[in-house]
Amino acid sequence: MGTPSPRAVLVLAVVLVGLWAPRVVHGQPNFIVILADDVGWGDLGANWAETKETPHLDQLAAEGTRFVDFHSAASTCSPSRASLLTGRLGVRNGVTHNFAITSVGGLPLNETTLAEVLQEAGYITGAIGKWHLGHHGRHHPNFRGFDYYFGIPYSHDMGCTDTPSYNLPPCPPCPRRSAAARVARKDCYTEVALPLFENVTIVQQPVNLSSLATRYVEEAARFIRRASDSGRPFFLYLALAHMHVPLWDPLPPPTSGRGIYGSSLSEMDALVGRIKQAADSLGKGNTLVWFAGDNGPWAQKCELAGRLGPFVGAWQRQRGGSSAKQTTWEGGHRVPALVYWPGHIPAQRTSHALLSTLDIFPTLVALAGAALPPNRRFDGLDVSPVLFGWSDEGHKVLLHPNSGAAGKDGEIESLRLAQYKAFYITGGAMACDGSTGPAEHHQPPLVFNLDRDIQEQEPLDVASREYQAVLPMISRAYAQALEDIAADNVSVADYSKDPAVVPCCSTQHVACRCHGAHAATLQLHMERRTTRLCL
Repeated sequence: MGTPSPRAVLVLAVVLVGLWAPRVVHGQPNFIVILADDVGWGDLGANWAETKETPHLDQLAAEGTRFVDFHSAASTCSPSRASLLTGRLGVRNGVTHNFAITSVGGLPLNETTLAEVLQEAGYITGAIGKWHLGHHGRHHPNFRGFDYYFGIPYSHDMGCTDTPSYNLPPCPPCPRRSAAARVARKDCYTEVALPLFENVTIVQQPVNLSSLATRYVEEAARFIRRASDSGRPFFLYLALAHMHVPLWDPLPPPTSGRGIYGSSLSEMDALVGRIKQAADSLGKGNTLVWFAGDNGPWAQKCELAGRLGPFVGAWQRQRGGSSAKQTTWEGGHRVPALVYWPGHIPAQRTSHALLSTLDIFPTLVALAGAALPPNRRFDGLDVSPVLFGWSDEGHKVLLHPNSGAAGKDGEIESLRLAQYKAFYITGGAMACDGSTGPAEHHQPPLVFNLDRDIQEQEPLDVASREYQAVLPMISRAYAQALEDIAADNVSVADYSKDPAVVPCCSTQHVACRCHGAHAATLQLHMERRTTRLCL
């Protein structure tokens, strides 16, 4: 054939480079992480046959992989979210309990978020929904790696609205007159309205809860479309208001035998269905969707709380209190989880691998071809082999921190080793009947075999051969975990409070009211107030 000319070689090289470059970009998948709030493991029909309100989530499970031994990193809001976005437990990243509306700090600034890593790797990043990792100064999402933000800075029960909807106890609407006319109620925020942000600007205060889900879907679809049009990969973190109280009547109201909770669950399911549709149509066939819960149901809300499935924490219930949200019982942290990525994630598969929301960070970083931040240790694992069906082996040991039920906030109270669950401290959160379970220290630890006792009803007899055989392994794993944390580069969050940092678009109006007829005239005030209060 002869030797090709230098010009031919150059042309061939240019063609090869031209062919290769788009493949590098296309090789980075898009990511959508959907985090449901206070959802129960049994709220997913694919998990629990009694649940009929989740056809879209069930379809997502059928077309992807369902993880039945999946856990939130903590069993309350801020610590769970901090761990998802850092891959590190609260004892490492500093976020051990919830932030308040008056919190000056947030997720420590020396902690690197998943969004920051992906942003550096060329991703367009967006956060829609609840943040709850600090709203003041550089703790705002726009300064934590997110190019775009639309949502509320904390839980939607942490500010009054004009339509307070369903909560226990019920809360009054935002006041419209002077302070003298306001009525204070326990567990209700009556002084400042709940704000809705677009980036650093308050666009509505108080939030209209009845239209919030629709706005989230619209903004999510708009973000996906813009990112897709740009030709760059995207990361969307969608933190839903569902199923946290207050719940509201969806419009139009779906029919459900579970009352308001069932109707709200149906609305959440439809929302996820629309996000999947947007991902399928706009994500260019290269979008991974990961759905999970931030913690278990809030049991003290009674009929407004979700289903635990079989994870009832019977040992604790016999002693009083709830074994769900805020606790280290399975009902507090075992959550529904689904992963969907056509052509990559096996369909109609159920995995029993021991996984956690901690794994989302290192797994997505690996799939993006990026590197983990240096000079720190991670509790999460790259579980992409499990996602792809090549393995069903997850964590050998998984740690569960206290999230408010008993003991010191963030302290490691229990751990999982294979099928064994060991408790060094137990306690129950407030139950529907108002009871709480007192903190009890256990030395040696209580140990349950979850393969035989998923309800955590009867701990192993300490004199049994099984207990004596597993105790040394549990003790060694617990000691090694504490040593590893002590040797790590840990952060400390600032939990100081200052009323001046509460987001307020206009102090001239009762409860910081600025929407509807006042929106245009208050826009400049909103920007100035946002600059002072949120930046």
